[in-house]
Amino acid sequence: MKLVMKIVAGTVAVLCMGGALAQSGTTVKIAFIDPLSGPFANVGQNQLKSWQFVAERLSGAKNPAGVKFEVMGFDNKGSPQESLNSLKAAIDQGFRYVTQGNGSGAGLAISDAVSKHNARNPGKEVVYLNYAAVDPSMTNDKCDYWHFRLDADTSMKMEALTTFMKDQPSVKNVYLINQNYSHGQQVAKYFKEGIARKRPDVKIVGDDLHPIGQVKDFAPYVAKIKQSGADAIVTGNWGADLTLLVKALNDAGLKLPMYTYYAQVTGTPTALAAAGGEGEVYVIAYGHANHTGEVGAIVADFKKKFNDDYYTMATYNGINLMAAAIAKAKSSDPVKVAAALEGLTVKSFAGEVQMRKSDHQLQQSMFVTKWQKVDKKYPYSVENTGYTFVPIKQMDAFIASTPTSCQMKRPS
Repeated sequence: MKLVMKIVAGTVAVLCMGGALAQSGTTVKIAFIDPLSGPFANVGQNQLKSWQFVAERLSGAKNPAGVKFEVMGFDNKGSPQESLNSLKAAIDQGFRYVTQGNGSGAGLAISDAVSKHNARNPGKEVVYLNYAAVDPSMTNDKCDYWHFRLDADTSMKMEALTTFMKDQPSVKNVYLINQNYSHGQQVAKYFKEGIARKRPDVKIVGDDLHPIGQVKDFAPYVAKIKQSGADAIVTGNWGADLTLLVKALNDAGLKLPMYTYYAQVTGTPTALAAAGGEGEVYVIAYGHANHTGEVGAIVADFKKKFNDDYYTMATYNGINLMAAAIAKAKSSDPVKVAAALEGLTVKSFAGEVQMRKSDHQLQQSMFVTKWQKVDKKYPYSVENTGYTFVPIKQMDAFIASTPTSCQMKRPS
C-alpha cells in the first residue's frame, strides 16, 4: 500500500511539474519601442540594453515558466506616429508583447492602437507592458485591459514626494520647471495639489513649462529661477532636458535643493558631478543604485558588461511578472497571460509588488534617495562619478497608492 501511495504521489508531482512548465523552452519575444536616435537616444539605448540583459539573465531555468525571453529594439524617435509605425512592424514580425516607456504621448498612442488591433484580430492579441510612461490617465480614464504599467505614475510619485517634502522646514519657496507635455504638466499639477494639502505655507514662486527635447540652453530659465527667490526646485524633467538644466544651474553657480523624478537617468549624474558634486539633489523612485541581493548583482554585472548604469528596474519586475503569469497560465498566449497578470503578486527587490486588477497599475514601495559621495555602506559609483544616490526614506506601497477612476472593459 505504501509503495502504491508513493507511486501515485510521485506521478501527481510529475504531472503538476509538467503542467506548470507546459511552455518550457518556448521563446517569448518582446518588442521594445522607444527612442534609439534623437535627443533621448542615450536613455533609450540604456533601457533597451536593460531589457535585453535582464531577459537573458532570467531566461530558461531561471524563471518559473521555463521560457526564454528575447527583446528586440524598434526606434520610435520619440514620436507617437513613429511609435505606431514601429508597433505595426513588430506585429507584422510576429511580436505579441510590446514594451515602451519614454513619453506618455507615445504610450497613449500604443495603448489605443493595441486595443483596436486586438478587437479586430482575435487570436492575434498583443499585450503592452508600460515600463515608464507615467501619465495617470493611462490607468484612469484612458485605461485599457491590454495595458499594464510597471512604473509608478506621476501622481503616485508626487504623493510620496510631497509626503517627504512636508517634513523639510527649509522648503518655503518652490520653483516648478517641467517639460511641456502630459507628464510635465501633471508633475506641476500634482505638486500644487499635494503640497497645498500638506504644507499650505509653501509658495509656488515660478511655474515654467518648456518644449520637450528642444531647449539647448536653459540659462534664461535659470535666470528666472534665481530672480524668483526660490529655495527649492521641483522638476519631472528627464534625459537631455534635465542634464542641460543642471549644466545651466552649474554655470550660474546656483546651488538650490532639487527634488526630481529622474536625476539618476543617463547623463544627469555626470552633470551633477561636474559642479563638484556638492548639490542637494533628491530623487523619488521605486528603486535605487545601492540595492543588494539579486538586483544588486544585476547592477554590478551590467556595469561590468557595458560600463553603464542599470537604473530601469521595472525591467526586472516586468520579466518576473511575465514569467509568473506564463507559469500561472501554463501558456505564453497573450490572452491567457493578460488574465493571469491581473492581481498577480511577485517578490521584488523591495518587497512584494502587485499588479492591481482594477486598473493594471503596479503597486510598489517608493524610495527618496539623496545624492552624496560613495561610502562603505553605499559604494555604487553612479556613472563612475564617485557619487551615488542613497536611500534616505522608503515608503510602503499604500503611502504612494492613489485611487483609480478606471472602468475596465474586459474581453467577453
